[in-house]
Amino acid sequence: MKTLRTLTIGTLMAAAALPAMAQMEKWGCNEEALANPQPMMEAVSLYQENVKQYKASKDQRYLQEAYPQWKTIVANCPKQSKNLYINGANILKVMIANAKSAEEKAAYIEELMAMYDTRIAKYGEAAKYTAKKANELEEILKEDGLQQYYALYSEAVKIGGDDLEAAYLVKYMEATINYVRAGYAEPTLVVDNYDIASDLLEDELQKNAADSVKAATIRGYIAGVEAAFSPYATCDQLVEIYSKKFEADPENVELLKKITGIMMRKRCTEQDLFFRATENLYRLEPSPATAMRMGQMCISKKQYHDAVKYLNDAIQGVSGKDKYNAYLFLGYAHTGAKNWSAARTAYNNAAAADATKGEPYMRIALLYASTVSSASEDNVGGKSAYWAAVDKLQRSKSVEPTEENIEACNSLISSYASHFPSKTDAFMAGLENGKAYRVPGWIGETTIVRTR
Repeated sequence: MKTLRTLTIGTLMAAAALPAMAQMEKWGCNEEALANPQPMMEAVSLYQENVKQYKASKDQRYLQEAYPQWKTIVANCPKQSKNLYINGANILKVMIANAKSAEEKAAYIEELMAMYDTRIAKYGEAAKYTAKKANELEEILKEDGLQQYYALYSEAVKIGGDDLEAAYLVKYMEATINYVRAGYAEPTLVVDNYDIASDLLEDELQKNAADSVKAATIRGYIAGVEAAFSPYATCDQLVEIYSKKFEADPENVELLKKITGIMMRKRCTEQDLFFRATENLYRLEPSPATAMRMGQMCISKKQYHDAVKYLNDAIQGVSGKDKYNAYLFLGYAHTGAKNWSAARTAYNNAAAADATKGEPYMRIALLYASTVSSASEDNVGGKSAYWAAVDKLQRSKSVEPTEENIEACNSLISSYASHFPSKTDAFMAGLENGKAYRVPGWIGETTIVRTR
């Protein structure tokens, strides 16, 4: 009987160990832990209980008590749970805050960084968690960790991918500026990294254009990047930053792309540096992108017919936001040449290329308001053109509801509304307030009669 009882207990213990073994295999446990599962299961149980008590009480002593078990789990079963890394960050930050010496604090910080490396190795999302490492160092070390956290933000952006949260691009830009101000790099780094951050955020905005909440959030990040960059954003400052580099290496294609790209983005296209860099780039590397830069340069020089030629060439070979910009510039060129219908077509094509931008509709509104005389057959002095212009401004606000765009549109709406015909003039012309009306002349839009 004794032998039978011993065998039965042994069998039961072995049976109980089977589920634990299966679970531990899923946790990615190493051979040592798999060979002796009981200590690991106990460590997990104690760790989870301490975390539970912390969440209930917010007493950080529970996190300190959880630290030895947590450390054991990460070292031996690194895929126990993604929560292992969320809780681990909280545990280690408590340990850092309570460190008794600089050496002990540094060791815990190093362990925090290593924890994120393990998380990346086991679960991926390298860009997101590399940026998370940077953010942790920034919060813990502040300016003392500038070189370290800037390098990590840069690495995260370089890795890229869909898992890099847009919020980190603002942090990346702020870190860049602090890095330059501290004397670790030249101001050109700010401009270069602004270009990178802006492009990535514009791409994110494109991908999330249909989601108004996400789009609004990303616009907020774009505003944050613009605000961080604004001290470096004037045309004179850009010329100062890049002139020496251009003079030293005027046929460096990559440098020419940077100069012309940033100066186009910031509308600094009337500076001599932009002209010279654009001409060199087009000569060295003719392409749709450089054709677009030539078109922009010709607009600045009021060479509108040449601009139309270059921009039409560019449109054939660009896509995404470049196509949007090419159509927008084409609209400018046709407007300069007083080809109103062609300008409107170009602006409408720009709006189709990027549904998040309100400028194309604002530009059409400006066209309508500047050609009031073409609608004179309305018998109210062409003032029906202002109704169509206001319609376009309302559309601009709806597709790009940023504070800046809304303010600009409302200012124009107020100005145009002051030119609406009086009730008497409208009545004498046979026009009834609120009724549909087709604006005569080249505008040809169906709108609503409005009076002042």
